[in-house]
Amino acid sequence: MNEHKLRIGITQGDTNGIGWEVILKALADVRMTELMTPVVYGWPEAAAWYKNTLADTESIQFLPVASGREARRGRVNLVACGNPGAIEPGKAAPEAGRAAVEALRKALAELKEGAIDAVVTAPFDKQTVQCDDFRFTGHTEYLGAELGGEPMMILCSDVLRVGLVTKHIPVAEIARSITREKIVRDLHTLRRSLREDFGIVEPRIAVMALNPHAGDGGLLGREEQEIIRPAIVEAFEAGVLAFGPFAADGLFAGGGYAKYDGILAMYHDQGLAPFKSLSPDGVNFTAGLPYVRTSPDHGVAFDIAGQDKADPQSMRNALYAACDLVEHRRAWAEWTADPLQRAERERSNRDVSVKDLPQNE
Repeated sequence: MNEHKLRIGITQGDTNGIGWEVILKALADVRMTELMTPVVYGWPEAAAWYKNTLADTESIQFLPVASGREARRGRVNLVACGNPGAIEPGKAAPEAGRAAVEALRKALAELKEGAIDAVVTAPFDKQTVQCDDFRFTGHTEYLGAELGGEPMMILCSDVLRVGLVTKHIPVAEIARSITREKIVRDLHTLRRSLREDFGIVEPRIAVMALNPHAGDGGLLGREEQEIIRPAIVEAFEAGVLAFGPFAADGLFAGGGYAKYDGILAMYHDQGLAPFKSLSPDGVNFTAGLPYVRTSPDHGVAFDIAGQDKADPQSMRNALYAACDLVEHRRAWAEWTADPLQRAERERSNRDVSVKDLPQNE
């Protein structure tokens, strides 16, 4: 897929969850190291513990490296960090939460330094990661604070792409957190991501309503009339092909979602419930950041941790997506580069090629 083998960082997540299991199962396929250069950020003893409990992972031989810059092609590289102490599958433990955060911080530091090209995060437990210097409700919120930009959570698959206006907040706070300005901004973010990250020239976006039946003309709520519809009109006049608001049940049950390149949902479960039903092995992508981050679309699954039951397909898809997204961004940057600069670069390349030709004596 790419000649230089993208270096893809992978964080271990909660060491008592299914993170290591899906990582090991995904990387057990030797074709992964042909596609990319994996750089896993995690604790070696945790990797060894899970490798010894899983079937069909004997082929993985980790290469210890100090940094992603030292990663070798054709190998599964391991940067040691995030010591949880004991490995206790299925147990929510602060030590495992801190180990997940340490691995994440190390990977993001190397991402910003250019040691890796993208990061794929295994899941952590939102409660056990909480500590004095980490007060975030999820990866997305932390990534926004650490990397800058306006992060948007997009769940993506071959079938569907769903962005969220609100993310990890209580249901009671959803209605007052939705504003016209935020929806307009999110529509521009989603459009930009669909163009730059997914290669869709001019995406069509369906916008979900907040209330049942899209408010039924105000009978069931006025957010559609007073906030959502005006935001759609404003974004449309600014060049975003946005349509709606649509009642969520009708949009998905009737198959109408297939007419659109992206969906903007008002809140977490409104978007994720239908997405996971239609795309059980989808990918969580954080759009709006200067770097590429993906993850599986599932959590730590303490109930099956350490039992060799976890399905690695979503992790595989997250790794594939990370590579695709990096390449799409690079292609977009090339396509949209200043024409004079591009012409100068192409002329320079031609001059180099001519110099390399054999000369007649």
